[in-house]
Amino acid sequence: MAALPLHPDPAWRGRLVACGCAPVLLWPMLVYSEFKPRLLFDLQSLAAAGVFLKDFLHPAHGAEFLLLVLEQTWVTVAIATAGLALALLGAIPATLLVSERLSISRLGTGRIRPLAALLRQAVRWVLVLLRSVPELVWALLFVRVVGLGPTAGVLAIALTYCGMLAKVYAEILESGDFHASDALLANGGSRLAALLYGALPESAAELVSHTVYRWECAIRGSAIMGFVGAGGLGQRMEESTRMMAGGEVATMLIVFVLLVAAADLVSTLLRRRLG
Repeated sequence: MAALPLHPDPAWRGRLVACGCAPVLLWPMLVYSEFKPRLLFDLQSLAAAGVFLKDFLHPAHGAEFLLLVLEQTWVTVAIATAGLALALLGAIPATLLVSERLSISRLGTGRIRPLAALLRQAVRWVLVLLRSVPELVWALLFVRVVGLGPTAGVLAIALTYCGMLAKVYAEILESGDFHASDALLANGGSRLAALLYGALPESAAELVSHTVYRWECAIRGSAIMGFVGAGGLGQRMEESTRMMAGGEVATMLIVFVLLVAAADLVSTLLRRRLG
């Protein structure tokens, strides 16, 4: 008869050591990040937060304010849509270039010619650069160049999302079946024809879903960029937050929730139609 283990969990020593090491490793990070939770319980901070929360529970609903919110909401949606449209203008050609599935030189030997591989890698590095810089940083830069307003937000979204969309589009296309696109390329079809008639039919629902999701992210991103002067609902929210007008902030957050829900509904309807 086999002897019973001394402890019901055979990995208890490892778990105990991990629990002991975690605070030792996390403590320097907390120190260097200057994380000071005690500030949350400062009497002055608590009093200000209490006033803000009390106002927050009563969303502002005056006719003049709602008209202003409606106007800024339209600006926010316009920034997100225009930025995403510009991003697509760059992302679609970049997808054609970086996707190995659409490579003509790969046919037969399975190897991509050195010059084509070099060009593909160069485009990938450009995409890495575009998506490595947060849209907020791009917005700060463009605010300095073109001044305050929606133009800075549109350009910031276009650059960042171009890198993101091209990367994800290429990965979605690479994960599909190569048979149809290979057949088109082998019979003299162009890369664009292989994309439209070989790769898109099976990946259309996933591509559309991701594009709508990025539009939703662009709406949220435009709100954040509004805090640095890029226009839209975010800029109005920054002003209300500075004035500690909790009711106005609550109203604008409700609008954001409705916008995200609308984007989710659009995505669901489009996927059902394509599926």
